[in-house]
Amino acid sequence: MQLSAALTALIAALISACAQLELESPLAPPSIQAPADYPAASYAQAAAQGQRVLQVDPRSSRVVITVRRGGTLAKLGHDHVVAAQELQGLVAPELGRADLYLALDSLSVDDPDLRAQAGFDTQPGAADIAGTRANMLGKVLQTQQFPFALIQVRSAAALASDALLAVDITLHGVTRSFSVPARIETNRNGLQVSGMLAFDQSSFGITPFSILGGAIQVQDRLELHFDVQAIESARRSQLP
Repeated sequence: MQLSAALTALIAALISACAQLELESPLAPPSIQAPADYPAASYAQAAAQGQRVLQVDPRSSRVVITVRRGGTLAKLGHDHVVAAQELQGLVAPELGRADLYLALDSLSVDDPDLRAQAGFDTQPGAADIAGTRANMLGKVLQTQQFPFALIQVRSAAALASDALLAVDITLHGVTRSFSVPARIETNRNGLQVSGMLAFDQSSFGITPFSILGGAIQVQDRLELHFDVQAIESARRSQLP
């Protein structure tokens, strides 16, 4: 069984061509190149105009998706937890804007600590976990064709402690809009944004994985919890 999705960031090395942000405290170089149409230049321009531009710190950020089993033989299957720890992107807090992306091939499945936190009552073996991840990436998310989940945040209330964020998520080539309640906290390093979003895989044109004619299947509904740290690491630079 497996899953899809994704939500909810930022690295100066992503900024290329005619727009680059200088880093005061560089993050580790990203292991994943940004999508070709990532709007890095817009953030470089905002920084050049004196706007705060933050980076998502992948090391301090996490997106966790709970995948529930279903079907008449559900008791023979497992619930799963899928985690993203390579969230990237840029945030302009005063503009109420963020553009994040996640390379879906970086998703992990059934981290022992996350399974324990979720309180699951079964424990898949290593072969089951590897098979689940392979099916998720290949058959469900089709990452060869759709390698990224993209998240755009547009909200004038982005600095409020309790905000309702306007979020567009692009997954599997389909974009859907959501209103997402989020908790935003200012800390000495930048901003911490956390919250939860529930959505259906099928709304993105994804068919939930199933076997035995649907007797064992992944439920369509997913729960995505996010905790994103955006840090004060970028400063104003000149556009060419």
